[in-house]
Amino acid sequence: MTLPEVQNAISEKKICVLIPTYNNEKTLIRVIDGVLDYTGNIIAVNDGSTDSTLDILNQYPQINVINLSENKGKGNGLKIGFRKAKKLGFNYAITIDSDGQHYPDDIPVFVEALLNENEDVLLIGNRNMSQDGIPKKSSFGNRFSNFWFWFETGIKLEDTQSGYRLYPLHKIPKKYFTPKFEFEIEIIVRTAWRHIPVKNVPIKVLYDPSERVSHFRPFKDFTRISILNTILVTITLLYIIPRNFVNNFKKKSFKRFIKEDVLESDGSNRTKAFSIALGVFIGLSPFWGFHTFLTISLAVLFKLNKVLAFVASNVSFPPFIPFIIAAALFLGSPFVHGESNILSQEWNFELIKNNLLQYIIGSFILATTMSAISGIATFLFLNKVSPENN
Repeated sequence: MTLPEVQNAISEKKICVLIPTYNNEKTLIRVIDGVLDYTGNIIAVNDGSTDSTLDILNQYPQINVINLSENKGKGNGLKIGFRKAKKLGFNYAITIDSDGQHYPDDIPVFVEALLNENEDVLLIGNRNMSQDGIPKKSSFGNRFSNFWFWFETGIKLEDTQSGYRLYPLHKIPKKYFTPKFEFEIEIIVRTAWRHIPVKNVPIKVLYDPSERVSHFRPFKDFTRISILNTILVTITLLYIIPRNFVNNFKKKSFKRFIKEDVLESDGSNRTKAFSIALGVFIGLSPFWGFHTFLTISLAVLFKLNKVLAFVASNVSFPPFIPFIIAAALFLGSPFVHGESNILSQEWNFELIKNNLLQYIIGSFILATTMSAISGIATFLFLNKVSPENN
């Protein structure tokens, strides 16, 4: 794209550039001047800087400046910047770090990528962390973040930690729970949960130790990020995956579900059969309250089909529970001193309490047997109707 085309697109799409900054006096001028080559729609958030940042920002009366009295973290600065951008009527915000690692001349990359999309999208700059000059700790941290983002959203990206991004301001969440570096993980995960595409675009990066000032605190911030990921994974397993499954199932007929989610889903017939076998095993096992968590976790661990495993784990949905309890007690009775004539008793949790060992043993016998039967039956069925996927 030519410079006039980029400038026109920025104006038509109502795009601003948001620059959060904290004690980056060495590089701030270069970043602002570079952005001004493309647009004057700039919002700078001075996050309580104690160096000459305020004096530098006063040299640019044409841009919007927000001065915070104390440093409260990058996430807090971005949230304040987003609110200001929406108040000024912008639809998108490109965020660029002020430490000099990002090149303002990559702004056209984001603009062109947005124009090529037919829907709102959140774009993250891909810094190619495998190139020479990238600190090893940054490369490791990015791989770590990429894995958890994929686990929590199902989206595979090469860079999830870059601060060079384009946000669709009216599609991102309105409220957040984190104020510091972990905010940039929270926002992309929760935006993806809202079914907004999250994609990478290629950008350049510069790591100059003589200029760059990093405010990342390895122990504290990594701990905060780990806690956040623990919470996001829990929400993913207990709410997001079941929600998405139910919503998708509602939109499809049973025939279409079998065709698209079973026959045409990822994995070989053997993988699909093992996925269903796993789901059935967990669903019939005595892990009440943890079925979804265990099913999805093990499906990810063994690289199985998460959707099929989750569906199969629902074999223990409420109407079937009394029959599952009865079968487990019956199967467990030969191995312990327990009641085998369960038909003469009321089926409730008091019955399980009084015959707990009998129930647990019977549950695992039932789970193992039905898991094997369902897995074999699924494999034979798929091999018959879709042998090319074997």
